[in-house]
Amino acid sequence: CISALKQYTQHDFISLVNSYKIAWHEKKLGQLFCDRSSQQIIDMLVAECAKGSVTPQMGVEIQDVKLLSSGGYSVQTNRGTKTAQSLVIASGGLSIPKIGASRFAFDVAKQFDLKIVPPRPALVPLVFQNDLLERCRDLSGLSVEANVMCGKQAFSEGLLFTHRGLSGPSILQISSYWQEGQAIQINLTPQTDIYFFLKDRKQNSSRTDIHNAMAEILPKRLAVSICQEHAIAGRLAEINDKNLLKIAKAINEWSVIPTGTEGYRTAEVTLGGIDTNEISSQTMEAKRHKGLYFIGEALDVTGWLGGYNFQWAWSSGFVAGQNA
Repeated sequence: CISALKQYTQHDFISLVNSYKIAWHEKKLGQLFCDRSSQQIIDMLVAECAKGSVTPQMGVEIQDVKLLSSGGYSVQTNRGTKTAQSLVIASGGLSIPKIGASRFAFDVAKQFDLKIVPPRPALVPLVFQNDLLERCRDLSGLSVEANVMCGKQAFSEGLLFTHRGLSGPSILQISSYWQEGQAIQINLTPQTDIYFFLKDRKQNSSRTDIHNAMAEILPKRLAVSICQEHAIAGRLAEINDKNLLKIAKAINEWSVIPTGTEGYRTAEVTLGGIDTNEISSQTMEAKRHKGLYFIGEALDVTGWLGGYNFQWAWSSGFVAGQNA
C-alpha cells in the first residue's frame, strides 16, 4: 500500500474536498465527516469525472473481457464492444450486494490466472446462538464504550447489543482479525476495575443492592442482566468477595465465541481479494499482463473503520490513472 498512499495522500484528498468548498468536521480518531451530506462527495467525484472527459454508461452488462492479439483489451457488452490499450477494474469486493457488489473483479482476475486470497466479510457485526443470543436480544439497542480484544489486536470504541449479536465500532474493527472458533475478550468498563469498585462500595455503601452499584458504571439493564446470569443479587453487605470477583470477571474479562458474522449483507468491506504480489505497487498494473489494472477493494487490502478503505480507493485509483 505504501507507494500508492504516498503518491496520493489523505491531504491530497482533503485539498480536493476543500477546493469544492465542502464543509467538514472531525468527530474522533481522525474520522472526517461532511457538515451537510455525503452526497456532496459523490457530486464532487462526478464533477471530477466530467473534467476528465469520462463518459458514464449506466446499466451496461459486461459479457466478456478478452486480451487482443495486437495488444490491449476488448470488452463485450450488451451495447456493443469497446477496445482499449488499458483496462482498469474498479468494481470493488463482495460487501453489500444490494448496492451492486459482485464477483466481477475476481472473475476477471481468475480469467487471467491471477492468485486470489480467499475473500470473507470484514468490518461486520458478529452473531451468536443459544443463551448468548437471547441475552443480546434482551439488551438490543444498548451501547457501551468497551475494549475488545482478539489475539494481540485490541480496539477501544463503542459496542452495541443487537437482536443478532454484537455490533458497534469496536466489534466491526475486531471482526477483521477474528477467525472462526476464536474467542474474543471484552472489557465492558475499560476505565474501571469492577472488583475494586464493588469492594469500595461494599465498605462504604453496604446497604446498596449490587445491581444498583453496578448501574453507577454500566447501563442498569446490562447490570441487571449480568447479575441474573450469575444468580447474584442482594445488598453488597450480603455478597462475599468470591461472588464480587465473579461479577468483575463477567464485566472486565467477558469472553465470548461468535458463531459467525452477518456476512456480506452488512459487511463494510471485503477481506482478501486479488493477491497484491500479482500487482505492481508502483502502478497497480498486473505484473504478468501489460495494460490490466486492479484498484480498491478488489485487491487484498483492508483498512480499519474510519475512511481508510476510501483512501485506499482514492490512492490506488489515482496511481492507476497516472499509468494506464
